[in-house]
Amino acid sequence: MSMQIVSDVNNTFLSRREITCDFPGLAGKLKKLDAADMISKQFKLDGKVIIPISMKSHSGRPTVTGVFYVYDNEELAKKQVNPTIFKRIDKIKAAIAAAAPKEEAPAETPAEGSS
Repeated sequence: MSMQIVSDVNNTFLSRREITCDFPGLAGKLKKLDAADMISKQFKLDGKVIIPISMKSHSGRPTVTGVFYVYDNEELAKKQVNPTIFKRIDKIKAAIAAAAPKEEAPAETPAEGSS
């Protein structure tokens, strides 16, 4: 998966870093949390809070443009960013956590034999 950096701005007034990236060929395939992980690995942002603000597909092109805010701590992010975005991120994380045990459960149950 490739990524092209469109802009990388250090906003000192709001104490955050604003990153805009293009993801060519990933329209309809890329999820917000996967994109945030790609940003974290690309810029080596371990321990920082990365918030995906928007992901937009372009008409006629398989390109997605994403805007991400990077904060040093979560308290500052919660003061500045709309609480709805945090609710959506928590909802996605809860769905991923709930899906992980369900995938393991069918493999552990023994098949009942019919006589």
